Amino acid sequence: MTTTTPTRGRRRAPSKLERAAGKAAALQKPRVILALMLLLALVSVMLLDGYLRSEIGNDARVRDGAAYDKVPQKILDGGPILTFADGAAKTQSVPEKTIVLTFDDGPTPTWTPEVLKVLERNDVDATFFMVGSMVSRYPDVVKKLVNQGNEVGIHTFTHVDLSYQSTARLQRELKQTQLALAGAAGVQTTLFRAPYSSEISAVDNYSWPVYKELGGLGYTSVFVDTDSDDWKKPGVSKIVQWATPKKNKGAIVLMHDAGGDRSQTVRALDTYIKKMKAKGYTFATVSGAQAELNRAASLAAAGRGGSGTARGTGSGAAGQGGSRAGGTAAAGGPSAGVIEGAEAQAGQRRATGATLYEGKALVYAVAVAEWVVPALSWFLVVVGVAVMGRFAMMLVLARRHHRQRNRKRGRRGGRGGKFSWGPTVTRPVTVIVPAYNEKECIANTLRSLAKSTHPIEIIVVDDGSEDDTSEIAESLGMPNVRVVRQENAGKPAALNNGVRHARHDIVVMMDGDTVFEPDAVHQLVQPFADPEIGAVAGNAKVGNRDTVIGAWQHIEYVMGFNLDRRMYDLLRCMPTIPGAIGAFRRDAVLEVGGMSEDTLAEDTDITIAMHRAGWRVVYQEHAKAWTEAPGSLKQLWSQRYRWSYGTMQALWKHRKSLTDKGPSGRFGRVGMPLVVLFQIVTPVFAPLIDVFTAYSMIFVDFRAALLAWLAVLAVQLICAAYAFRLDREKYRYLAMLPLQQLAYRQMMYLVLIHSCVTALTGGRLRWQKLKRTGEVGTPAGVS
Repeated sequence: MTTTTPTRGRRRAPSKLERAAGKAAALQKPRVILALMLLLALVSVMLLDGYLRSEIGNDARVRDGAAYDKVPQKILDGGPILTFADGAAKTQSVPEKTIVLTFDDGPTPTWTPEVLKVLERNDVDATFFMVGSMVSRYPDVVKKLVNQGNEVGIHTFTHVDLSYQSTARLQRELKQTQLALAGAAGVQTTLFRAPYSSEISAVDNYSWPVYKELGGLGYTSVFVDTDSDDWKKPGVSKIVQWATPKKNKGAIVLMHDAGGDRSQTVRALDTYIKKMKAKGYTFATVSGAQAELNRAASLAAAGRGGSGTARGTGSGAAGQGGSRAGGTAAAGGPSAGVIEGAEAQAGQRRATGATLYEGKALVYAVAVAEWVVPALSWFLVVVGVAVMGRFAMMLVLARRHHRQRNRKRGRRGGRGGKFSWGPTVTRPVTVIVPAYNEKECIANTLRSLAKSTHPIEIIVVDDGSEDDTSEIAESLGMPNVRVVRQENAGKPAALNNGVRHARHDIVVMMDGDTVFEPDAVHQLVQPFADPEIGAVAGNAKVGNRDTVIGAWQHIEYVMGFNLDRRMYDLLRCMPTIPGAIGAFRRDAVLEVGGMSEDTLAEDTDITIAMHRAGWRVVYQEHAKAWTEAPGSLKQLWSQRYRWSYGTMQALWKHRKSLTDKGPSGRFGRVGMPLVVLFQIVTPVFAPLIDVFTAYSMIFVDFRAALLAWLAVLAVQLICAAYAFRLDREKYRYLAMLPLQQLAYRQMMYLVLIHSCVTALTGGRLRWQKLKRTGEVGTPAGVS
């Protein structure tokens, strides 16, 4: 008695094919991640750009007319420089006959350099209160400004009214602006001016807590004595007049180097400086004015102490002006971090360590966003125009194609007549059915061919099926069916095997899950009456269209075949004969070397090869076949990934067609550019249109963006409706079009991007078999 070891609990070793599939799947994951990372990077760049342009997080509220009873009266009556030394509020006024020029809202690449030229020409320094987002966008201007000896202060990052903002938002505005200054000029600052602020007497109950918090953080808040109101553009003389202090008083003067046309400001500035110098005024920065005040205070204190001298009167000036709280620094030199010997810039500190590198990273990121987003915007305009042009061209050429192929009588004047390919083709043809594990579908496929109105022989090439495909085909007992078995070698090898076994000069190729209408073969072979025609593309239709995924593919198939193929037919550059229904001259197939295994899109490969061999390829709309579309998102992804990647392979393989001469080069001159533009480039960048649309809806103008999206949808709906009309399809499926644009189309974009990444990284993809259900039966049962 022989015993055997039970196999339960033991794992079967994976086959060579399974190991290859596992390796392929492992290789795809990094590419999917890379594609998603690229999309994430784009979204991040757009969000950064929107934040810089105040499209994201923008708060345009400005408080006006609030009560001020909680603000100490001594502050309201004090000077324009507010500090909090040791937590106590203190104000200072600019010394007599001293002007502190301040400029708000910059920098800009247009007007800030013009202001700097005037200042340099007149040997005057100024203090610039800068918006952080502008600093990060124009770092070179800031660096030049600081190197020239001017002083910088913070004017928030996004120019918001801080009285409406939280503490977290306040600190974020400060930190981001400090980082921008560090990245642009390598400095940080202790000076601050709030947006929409003016004289210190305008501080109210809402803004006062903000200034106290700023003081606690070590900032000196700077207000104004004299507002030039240059933003009103009143003319040079008015700006000069309004900026001039009364009675020889010192003043902090407000002007602007951003916010519009500042040509009047630039002209008035030169006049103003000359006028005030002639009156005996001196010019200083905020820190310079503070230093002068501190020197005066030191002299007065020394005089009261009876020393008679002012030892070290200048030694602490810079340090005092640059201290975080505006108080007195230790004698003997500037406080740590203050730029030595630069009294006019004592409010600035060198940025060091992580702050410096984070700032540089911010500036570099902004530079990328500043270049990428506008470039993409212009590119998308071009893509949008191209897409709209394509829609228009498809409609015009599809209409012309339909009228030409369905002409039933001659035109007026005796010209033309009923369309005909030539003498009716009645000779027998060979139908090749490649099959791999098609037990669910093969019977329906062969029964549909049995009803053919055209004489045919059927060759079923069993490509190493592991199920009962061959047995089912033989069990039907159809006399015109031959079953050819081969080891599993792939669809191209199966088709080539079928061509070798074919007895007739015309071969029809189809998929093992496809169902032909009774007159499909007869209609499909009629164009061969023209000896110039080497191949014919039929009209494949989705049979399982009653599901959401099926309905989406149904719309895609109808639009693709009825508009795209009609257009390509008239232009004589048909890119693909569908694997579900296509016919070839047998000699032409052998002439181009048969179905190639070089690419995953053997149908596109051989179609382009036929063009290059000088054969004409046409579309026969009346030859209809019903195919089973993928029933799940996973299967759909797998199929479309193979199609798109295979198409790229085929185009690359036949890239030399661009330089072919004569009729064989027509595809390279016309077809290849169209396929590359509208089946690869445009779809790859199409997600950007959706991202920009969503961005605009959320952050810019919801109504305008929505109307633009609806307008594009309307154009697509018109094209789809016309395609449905040409193919006499029911319009009810078009109700799925908006959802298709929101969901299905996005998936197709990701598939194409995934394919592009695979192509660029040199990846390989094996042929994939989709799971079939056999639910597509006879055409009569499909509505």
